[in-house]
Amino acid sequence: MTYLGETISLCVAISWTATALCFEYAGKRTGALNLNIIRLLMAMVMLGITLTFTSGSAVPFDAGGEAWLWLGVSGLVGYVFGDFCLLNSYNIIGSRFGQLFMTLAPPAAAISGYFLLGEELGIKAIAGMAVTLLGIGISITGGTETVDSHKKHGITLPLSGVLFGIGAGIGQGIGLVFSKMGMDAYIAHIPPQTPLEEMMIPFASTQIRAITGLAGFLLIMAARRGGKSLMMSMKNGRAMTAAAGGTFFGPFLGVSLSLLAVQFTEAGIASTLMALTPIMILLPSHLFFKEKVTARQIAGAFVSVTGASLFFI
Repeated sequence: MTYLGETISLCVAISWTATALCFEYAGKRTGALNLNIIRLLMAMVMLGITLTFTSGSAVPFDAGGEAWLWLGVSGLVGYVFGDFCLLNSYNIIGSRFGQLFMTLAPPAAAISGYFLLGEELGIKAIAGMAVTLLGIGISITGGTETVDSHKKHGITLPLSGVLFGIGAGIGQGIGLVFSKMGMDAYIAHIPPQTPLEEMMIPFASTQIRAITGLAGFLLIMAARRGGKSLMMSMKNGRAMTAAAGGTFFGPFLGVSLSLLAVQFTEAGIASTLMALTPIMILLPSHLFFKEKVTARQIAGAFVSVTGASLFFI
C-alpha cells in the first residue's frame, strides 16, 4: 500500500482523540501521577499478552542493548516528562486545549530529527513553526471583560496549564525521534524474518518504553510517598474504567501504531498527521464535557495543524 504509513498515522490521531477524552475524565479523579502509573501498568499487561502470543515472550529481552538504550530514553522523555505534562494539562485546561499544544510535536520532532538523525530542516520548517505557534496563540488568547466594561486581551488559560501543554508537545516530538532510533537499532540487531515479526517490533518497542517509563514514575511516587494515594485511586471504579479505555487507545494501540507509522514514512510526516487530534477532538469534547467551543478556537486549531503540516510538504 503506497500510503500505509500515512493511513496508520491518521488512525493514531483518531485513537489519541479517544484516549484524550478518557484520560481527562480519569485524571481529574486520580491525579496525573497516579493515572500515569495505572495506565502504564495496564499497557504492560496488554502488550505482554500480545507479545506472548506472537513471539513467546512478554518482554523483548533479545532486542539488544542499543535498542533498550534509545527506547529507554524515549520512555523517559515521552512518558515521564511528556505524558506527565500532558495529563497535568488535561486536569488544568482540559484535553481539547491539551491536545492543541501537541501540535508542537512536529516542530520538536523536526528539530531533534535534524540534530539526531540528520534529517533536513529548511525554510518551510521554520514557516511551519511560526504558523503552528500562531494557531496556538489564536486559540488561547482573546478578549475578556473587565470591571469597567473594557476588554482586556491576553491568555485566557491558566499559565501552568499552558506550560504543561508546551512541555507535552516537546516531549512527544523528541520522544518519537528517540523511538525511531531505538527501533532502527532493534531491526539492525534482529532483522525481522516474517511480516508478523515486522509488525510486532513497534509493540515490543512500546513495551520497552512502558517499562522504563513506569520505573521513572515509580521513583517519583516513592520520593513523594504517594503509595496510599495510588491505592485509593485504584478503588475508583469509573476512573479505572476510563483509564482502561484510555490505555487501550493510547499506550497500547495508539503508541504502538505511531511507532509502526514511522517505519513506513518519515517521522515528521507521521507526527504531522497524528497532530490532527486537536481538530478531531473539538466535537466530542463539546458533546461529552459540554465545553464551549468558539469560532476563534476552531480557527486556531486549523491554523495550528496547518502549520504543523507545512513542516513536511
